Amino acid sequence: MPFSKNNGIRFYQFEIFPDNITQAVFTRQGGVSPDPWKSLNVGGSVGDDLNHVRENRIRSFKALGRAPESIHDVWQVHSADVVYATEPRRMEERHWNKADIILTDNPDLTLFMRFADCTPILLFDPRRLVIGIVHSGWLGTVRGAARVAVKAMVARFGTNPADLLAAVGPSIGPDHYEVGDDVIAQVKSVFDEDTPSLFEQNGGRTYFNLWAANRLLLEKTGVVQIEVAQICTACNPTDWFSHRGEKGKTGRFGAMIALT
Repeated sequence: MPFSKNNGIRFYQFEIFPDNITQAVFTRQGGVSPDPWKSLNVGGSVGDDLNHVRENRIRSFKALGRAPESIHDVWQVHSADVVYATEPRRMEERHWNKADIILTDNPDLTLFMRFADCTPILLFDPRRLVIGIVHSGWLGTVRGAARVAVKAMVARFGTNPADLLAAVGPSIGPDHYEVGDDVIAQVKSVFDEDTPSLFEQNGGRTYFNLWAANRLLLEKTGVVQIEVAQICTACNPTDWFSHRGEKGKTGRFGAMIALT
């Protein structure tokens, strides 16, 4: 698997992206936070000391050679709302945009989001030089966040979906993501005849495949170049925070993408 390590920070990088893109999904290794957020927690709303969170974010950025001041992130709310980033967001700001999709064509920005089972999706248009990052759990998936992101790139930047490079990162896998009737019903209302391919049955329980669902959303918008990490966060607690696997007492790992 394409893992790397720099100054103690261990991270995963997709093979689909060219060298003029800085991108990574950070593991939980290499930070300063104590249990239960040990150690590279970048989530500021899970009970960890904010000084630890700030230091962990700075370490993450420096490991990839990006200035921490270049960050643009959002208040993630499981939506399909889009932010078009034009300038950095200062780390000390207490109020910022609520959204789960960030897009930019500004190489001075580093797009950054936080995860602990939900799916990171990174996007790059090599012709228009536009990047995007998406946070998509089950609710973001049924709201079509991946599809919305692609359509927003088309409308705003003139992206041709066939040119896009897309990557679906580590998240909770279909072997661990048990869902109930309410989620099943919402998935059926969105995916219709494709629904059976997105669920697995085991012991009378139903499990949702976020990887397959988000891949399908991308494909249905015309994206053909897609890499799926197929790494389950709940299966690999040494590397990943997992809200489901750790019963809510955990941190958040980061993902970033930037034009270079």
